[in-house]
Amino acid sequence: MKNYTSAPDRLFVCNCQRTMEIDGAKLAKGLGQDEALPVHQELCRAGIETVEKALDGDGCIHITCTQEAPLFASLADEMDSQAELRFTNIRETAGWAENGADAGPKMAALISEASFAPEMTASITLKSEGICIVYGSGQQALEAAERIKDRLSPILVLAEAGDAIPPARAEFPIFSGRIKAAQGALGNFQVTIEKCAQVQPSSRQGFTFDDAVPRQSFDCDLILDLSGGTPLFTGHDRRDGYLRVDPGDPAGLANELFDFVDLVGEFEKPRYISFDAGICAHSRSGLVGCTNCLEVCPLGAISPGGDAVSIDPAICGGCGNCASVCPTGAASYALPYRSDFLKRTSVLLDAYTKAGGNNPVLLAHDEKHGAELIAAMARFGRGLPANVIPMALNSVMSLGHDMMAATLALGAGRFFVLASPKHAEELDSLTRQSGLANNMLEALGYDGPRVEVLAEVDPDAVEAVLHDAAPLQPMPSHRLTGVGTKREVARSVFAQLHQDAPNPQDIIALPAGAPYGRLAIDVENCTLCLSCVAACPANALRDNPDKPQLAFVEQACVQCGICVATCPEKVIALEPRYNFTSQALSPDVIKSEEPFHCIECGKAFGAKSSITKVVDKLRGHSMFKDENQLRLIQMCDNCRVVALATSKNDPFSMGERPRVRTTDDYLNEGTDTNPANGKKPSDFLS
Repeated sequence: MKNYTSAPDRLFVCNCQRTMEIDGAKLAKGLGQDEALPVHQELCRAGIETVEKALDGDGCIHITCTQEAPLFASLADEMDSQAELRFTNIRETAGWAENGADAGPKMAALISEASFAPEMTASITLKSEGICIVYGSGQQALEAAERIKDRLSPILVLAEAGDAIPPARAEFPIFSGRIKAAQGALGNFQVTIEKCAQVQPSSRQGFTFDDAVPRQSFDCDLILDLSGGTPLFTGHDRRDGYLRVDPGDPAGLANELFDFVDLVGEFEKPRYISFDAGICAHSRSGLVGCTNCLEVCPLGAISPGGDAVSIDPAICGGCGNCASVCPTGAASYALPYRSDFLKRTSVLLDAYTKAGGNNPVLLAHDEKHGAELIAAMARFGRGLPANVIPMALNSVMSLGHDMMAATLALGAGRFFVLASPKHAEELDSLTRQSGLANNMLEALGYDGPRVEVLAEVDPDAVEAVLHDAAPLQPMPSHRLTGVGTKREVARSVFAQLHQDAPNPQDIIALPAGAPYGRLAIDVENCTLCLSCVAACPANALRDNPDKPQLAFVEQACVQCGICVATCPEKVIALEPRYNFTSQALSPDVIKSEEPFHCIECGKAFGAKSSITKVVDKLRGHSMFKDENQLRLIQMCDNCRVVALATSKNDPFSMGERPRVRTTDDYLNEGTDTNPANGKKPSDFLS
């Protein structure tokens, strides 16, 4: 698997008309190059010939400018260049700052990061033929349908006809009714309309309709919702193919339709979530355990599906909330994959340190929201501090406590997460994950908090926090490969942090809902029925095939609670905590007993104490006055069946079966009622 593209044959550094202080010699040294790098002043203008000469060949060309990337790409197209173009922004992210002259190590880190190529994410294809339900009222909805009819195939559904004037040409179907339910995504919507009626062709001054049917369903590719009512979907602004516009905002409608009418054809959509149903801890035998992903999915893309949940990739908007809260890693974010996130972080921090940087701080942000705030700080404020390294992600919501802690184990002093407050209700999982990471770090004696979530739209507020943050001692840098499951990687991360901790603790308490812990079991009242073993989705509870025994592996327990719901004696409780010792990796025998041996064949079955207790309790019962009945309880399943079948009390016994009567029986009987009386068998043959 390829994780790095080729190193650039030529690196072009530009100080953007001397608005940045860049030392070419120091930057080259930080990048591991022997010769000083030439620093250009305006590659996009006076120095354009330098780029043209480079484009005349092949290989990789790396330009430290993203603003003029379209210009350079257009130039490459004109020249039919075979070169690979790569761009890095070192201006807003580093050079344009009050201490931009000290940002050389950060520039080296950002330039090095551009050489990293993550594993490609799988995708799905959404197909749209342009069939569009237009839902609204009156003339406005009619005009909207007429506006898009040349690009799409509208079906107009009028909640109320109102002032709508029947068109002279019937260029699309028109119905009355109200949408009762809708499901699906781009290219595959199903809409249910209540009291649906088709327009009458004789409609004159206003719309008249045929008799309504109670309910009718339509399949469509797109939905344009102008009703102004409750959105048809949760997270409606991120449901591909669904456009909801305020009917009181005609200008907004015109702007939104500009892109909406282009949703015809085939569209590639990433599979944001990689899902392994085999380790999902949602349910077992109808008993519900973990519901974390169901609770945090803002689009309704996740639904119960038996023992595991089901994730619809067509609906999924890629927020990553489910991946951040999943205790087992069954739902794992794929843009980037966990291993790629760790490798990319390592590239940034290693390059920064090798270039002479101190006290590195990582700032994770969404590509759009964060980039805009960083640009605003660079243009109108103090810019980012020289030691704050920005890291653009598809969605910061995908970050769990394990990845937050991993950035620190890789050598960062702090980890800031810049999130948009646009969907404030979705920030809860992110703040809980950062809280769990800080809880564990503080318990180990680290000063902090080391992980902070900044839910801001004000660049001044973000800038103030970053500049005023007290420097914290960076963690020792460790190598983390990211190979293995989520819990295996987390275990590796926490082991490194525990090793370097100022105040290492073997066991730390965690808040309720944490995905680590043990089970508090009332051993005395446990009957070793082992129903919890059969129900455990994580194989944390185990039995012994040779004897009645219950063992527990703490590291495997995800605290889903299915065992608590399953236990018939109600002797199990959850105890959230983290155990750093190696004992957490090995089975710990909770209860073990000698087996009871069948009184007939000697086969071991059940727990001796349980069988003895049952026999003692049933002795003297009206149904067990006979000692033979008590013996049945002390037999294995096979011997019990044999004993019942041969006993007089066999519930399946029907008495002796009567002998089948034959012709001879009738002939030998001398009764008057016998039709064969006085006749021999040969007489019947004559």
